[in-house]
Amino acid sequence: MPVDPFWSTPEAQELVEQRRPGALIRLGREHRSWTLATLGDRLGCSPATVSRLERCGHVVDLTLIHRAAQAVGVPVHVLVSALAPPVPKVPKATSVTASSYAEEDPMRRRTLLTATAAAGPVALLVGLDEALADTPAATGGGPLDGRLATARELYDKGSHARLLTALPGLIADGHAAASSRRELDQAWLSSVYSLAAAVLSKLGSYGRARLTADRARTWAEVSGSPLASAAAVRELAIVLRHQDRGEEAQRLMAAAASALEATGLRTDASASAYAQMLCTLSYTARSGHRAEALAMTEEARRAARGLLAVPPAGRLFPTSPAAVDLYAVGVHWALGDAGAALEAGKNLHPAQFPTAERKARMSTDMARAWWAWGRPEQTARALLDACRASPGEVRDRPAIRSIVDELAERHPRTSGVRELRAAMAR
Repeated sequence: MPVDPFWSTPEAQELVEQRRPGALIRLGREHRSWTLATLGDRLGCSPATVSRLERCGHVVDLTLIHRAAQAVGVPVHVLVSALAPPVPKVPKATSVTASSYAEEDPMRRRTLLTATAAAGPVALLVGLDEALADTPAATGGGPLDGRLATARELYDKGSHARLLTALPGLIADGHAAASSRRELDQAWLSSVYSLAAAVLSKLGSYGRARLTADRARTWAEVSGSPLASAAAVRELAIVLRHQDRGEEAQRLMAAAASALEATGLRTDASASAYAQMLCTLSYTARSGHRAEALAMTEEARRAARGLLAVPPAGRLFPTSPAAVDLYAVGVHWALGDAGAALEAGKNLHPAQFPTAERKARMSTDMARAWWAWGRPEQTARALLDACRASPGEVRDRPAIRSIVDELAERHPRTSGVRELRAAMAR
């Protein structure tokens, strides 16, 4: 489809370079001679909301930005350029007349980052914050697909600190690759941001996770990859659920699952993605929609029946029949039925899951159910199993750490609690 030459005018290009998507929407609205009320009617929101959207200097609601841009005709590639961080330039050599403090400051930051690595993943967020605020120069560290696979392995091992250390370089090289405008490179960049959102959600850093999930979704839409888009929407929905925006999360997930289903699910990869989306949708739909949540879980089981018990390494959605059963544990727990959660997980065992992260997640989900059922000893035993599989899944997740703290406070003499506290302190 030909692009309206209007979007190549100096005025439009200047707004793109200034990274002002809201102003681009205003420009498109005025180009069509629409009032704020006209665009608001098309978007289902008030003129005041449209006005705030156009005037805001940063993205608050990416979904609304996309809808508004589409309504006024902003081309996708123009919107993405306005949303993306500026491409970094290679810094010039330091002048000999620069102050000693100016020369020392970057090294001091790097030294601080290295020194605080032992303090845990949260201390490493400063490096990721810098990369999100201002994309670093490309590292030239090698093919992005192989490095992304290595980063996923870190996630699967629960090595959150090492993953956070690697992400700034991946983001930098992902943006450098995506500048080629090749769809595959854009999909890789989306996957980098999806992985960042996943680990940030684990750490309870939902503001950062929302930012990275938004960027993952933008680049997935540009790439045209259904799987990258599904992965990005899933991470965004998880964040929205944690931010008490469950209905919005449910709408996004339902639309994404329908889009996947419309592809025909002709490959194992797409069928695996569809089953995973249904699992996440069942969890997202849990509040006030018990029957719907359970129905989604059953549909996910049907979709996963033909999948391998052990998914191939590197698959974006490593879904298996056992993984669906594990989601059922979480759904029942979230619905407030700890007994049903324990029943759903009674036949699960670590050998059914190929990664340390999934093995530990099985144990933490069972621990939450045991804790809700009022069984401290079984809770401690499950958490110890999780620690043995992947210590990061217990130490780095705020919700799980809180259970450990409550166990230690309320049941200090219960079997396994002292050993659990020792494991957490290592």
